[in-house]
Amino acid sequence: MSLSFEQLQAFVAAAETGSFSAAARRLGKAQSVVSTAVSNLEIDLGNALFDRAARYPVLTAAGERLLAEARVILERCEHFRGVAKSLGEGVESRLVLAVDELYPEETLGVMLEEFSHRFPAVELELLFPLMEDVSRLVLQGAADLGIMWRQEVLPPALGFRGLGWVPMQIVCSPEHPLASQPRVGWEELKRHRQLLVAVRSSDSEEKMRLRVAADVWWVESQWVIVELVKRELGWAFVPWHVVANSPAAADLVSPELDFDDQDWPVALELVWQKQRPLGKAGTWLKDRVSHQPLPAPLRRRRALEGEPQQPA
Repeated sequence: MSLSFEQLQAFVAAAETGSFSAAARRLGKAQSVVSTAVSNLEIDLGNALFDRAARYPVLTAAGERLLAEARVILERCEHFRGVAKSLGEGVESRLVLAVDELYPEETLGVMLEEFSHRFPAVELELLFPLMEDVSRLVLQGAADLGIMWRQEVLPPALGFRGLGWVPMQIVCSPEHPLASQPRVGWEELKRHRQLLVAVRSSDSEEKMRLRVAADVWWVESQWVIVELVKRELGWAFVPWHVVANSPAAADLVSPELDFDDQDWPVALELVWQKQRPLGKAGTWLKDRVSHQPLPAPLRRRRALEGEPQQPA
């Protein structure tokens, strides 16, 4: 069996236009060329694709089934050509982006949707490490770009750009001792278990930045922290967008602090390897992330359920 791209093109065009002459006009070829291509395809496949008894050819049952397969093959051929064209233009075949959960997922989704339209042939891998784990992946070459909360000391091999601030909201369950107090003091926070996000490296200094309590549970997910807070296993500082989008949000409260009227902000930055040049897709994504404003946080309220929240 020897199939050709032209045979499949002729078959699909004839099926979609309803005649060999219309298919020939679409393809810019003589009708005899299209008819011969379809006939040879039928011989190669050992199946009649069209019933030619009437004035216009009608797909047989086998033709109906094979038409779907032929379309897939033609689509993949176009994709193949697109990938080859992109590679020839200096576009990477693959990119890896490491993103801390502090970065709002809706903002990320908007940018990646645009990326998909601009670079449909690029294979993208998204990783979700935390804190210094992001910069380590970029430094090791396991990620091309990283979005992370700002490190006090960044390896000199990495370039960076500040992206803005993400407020960390204090939350606990309605039954937690902190929830019953009109205003919570610093010393009171120390008395109750705190749930903190953790990285896998044992020498992390960044994960200690928000530690207040002596009793701590370390959790490798902001989303899981919210669920544990709901079950009265501790209190936590959590990014506002995680609280707002978590199914557990309706079961949480945000105590007032007597030492601070604002949510605790954490700075975000984009990092990359200085000596590792990016292709066109990576360069576009780097620029897009750099200029993407972060959404305004919702105003903190004592009870997170109830009336709609308003932008700050």
